Amino acid sequence: MNERVREIAFDTETTGLNPNEGDRIIEIGAVEMINHITTGRTFRRLINPGMAVSEATIRITGITDEHLKDKPPFEDPDVIDSFLEFLGDATIVAHNASFDRGFLNMELKRCGRDIIPEDRWVDTVQIARKRYPGAPASLDALCKRFDISLESRTFHGALLDSQLLAGVYLELLGGRARAFSFEPAIDLNAKRPAAAQRPSPLGSLVTEEERAAHLALIEKLGPNALWKSIQS
Repeated sequence: MNERVREIAFDTETTGLNPNEGDRIIEIGAVEMINHITTGRTFRRLINPGMAVSEATIRITGITDEHLKDKPPFEDPDVIDSFLEFLGDATIVAHNASFDRGFLNMELKRCGRDIIPEDRWVDTVQIARKRYPGAPASLDALCKRFDISLESRTFHGALLDSQLLAGVYLELLGGRARAFSFEPAIDLNAKRPAAAQRPSPLGSLVTEEERAAHLALIEKLGPNALWKSIQS
């Protein structure tokens, strides 16, 4: 029986770009995957960061201070405890994982919780750059490469981006066909054994009537017909 692999596609939206300069998380989104397939279980919270959201963040996410004023802070049990319960011991899949890891671990440290070590994270940017050297590796670019619809992505959002990321991750691992395959991978470059040969040639299946009709047709094509040069 195959081992059950549980992973969480994860994304954050933040007040700015640098947790070391005081920026905070304003939204987290997560999507559960079992053996690289989404299960339908998701997690999303809007979070009051206790500070103003930058204009750049508002342009990108559409999330304003007004949207967050009545939302819980990260340390609220409905955020931190609910998220850690959802996460469990799963591997975290993120796009540009160092960014999301930096913000999440900063919030966890503020709450006196253990940080999530780097070896529990998978970075899809690194996977994409190894698989497609020199090609754009943004989430948008990968969605377009894999024909994953961006129609609903008017703004960046942590849950929506996690859902898109789950699809991209599957494609980076080998695509939808791989996910539903129960057979070992086939090496297309492997040398195949020669086909078995008949002990004696198979006799002609053409009847005399068919042969005569064919010869009559060739005569109608004229003296220079190609068929006349290749007849036996």
